[in-house]
Amino acid sequence: MQVKELEVKSKEIRCTIIQMLAKSGSGHPGGSLSACDLITALYFEVLRHNPKDPAWPDRDRFHMSKGHCCPLWYAVLAERGYFPKEKLMTLRQFGSMLQGHPDRRVPGVEVASGSLGQGLSVALGMSLAAEIDKKDYRVYVLLGDGETQEGNIWEAAMAAAHFKRDNLCAILDYNGFQIDGSTCQIMNLEPVAAKWQSFGWHTIEIDGHDMSQILAAYQKAKTVKGKPTIIIAKTVKGKGVSFMENTCDFHGRSPNKEETEKALKELG
Repeated sequence: MQVKELEVKSKEIRCTIIQMLAKSGSGHPGGSLSACDLITALYFEVLRHNPKDPAWPDRDRFHMSKGHCCPLWYAVLAERGYFPKEKLMTLRQFGSMLQGHPDRRVPGVEVASGSLGQGLSVALGMSLAAEIDKKDYRVYVLLGDGETQEGNIWEAAMAAAHFKRDNLCAILDYNGFQIDGSTCQIMNLEPVAAKWQSFGWHTIEIDGHDMSQILAAYQKAKTVKGKPTIIIAKTVKGKGVSFMENTCDFHGRSPNKEETEKALKELG
C-alpha cells in the first residue's frame, strides 16, 4: 500500500474502533486510537504474515503488550481477513472470542496479554526461539508508555541487548497519558531515548501519526545488526477525535450515543 492508502485505511479502522466500543459499552478508545497508524502500517505493509494460515512457521510475530488496546488489534486482524468483520461487533460480549484483553482464541494472536509490563519479555522469548529454530522471522511488540514504568520491561530490555536480538523491534506508543493522568506527573519517563540507548538499544524517534516516518522507521529497524531496536513514536491519546485527544478520560471509557455520532462525524 502507498502512504495515502494506508492513511485512508487507518481512518477507516479508527471508525471501526469507535463503533465497536459504542456497541460493547466498554473498552479502551484512547490508546487504541493513538496506536492505530503504527499497527495499520505494520499489518498492511511491513509484517510477513498469512491470514489464511495464522500458524505459518515463517511468519513474523506481533505481540500487543498493552492488551487493553485490543479493539485496534481486532479491527486490523478482521480487516486483513483473519476472521469475519461482523464478529467485531461482539466485542466484550459473553461467549465472544473478542474479549477485553486478547487471547489465543483469536486467529492471529500469539499469546494472551493484559498484565502490563510482561510483553517485552514475551517478545524476547519469541526472538530467541527464532534463533533456536533457525528461522529468520522478525518479532514486533507494542508497548504503552505507562507500562514502561514497570521493572520487568527493563529486565527484558537488558536481556535483549545482551543477547543481541536484532530481529526484535519494540514500538513505544508514547501518547503521554495512562489511566490516572499524564505520565510526566505520575512517573516521568524522560529522557526516554537516552534510557533505551543506555540499555544497548538502537532508538528511532518519530511522529507516530506520520505514515511516511512510520514506514521508514520499520524499514530502518530491519537493517540494524547486533542490537534490538525501539521505535519511540510520539502520538496523541485519542487521535482523530477532538474530545478524546490528550486526555485520560477516555483511557477506558466507551463513548455514549451522542459522543459516538460526533466522533464518527469528525473521523468522516
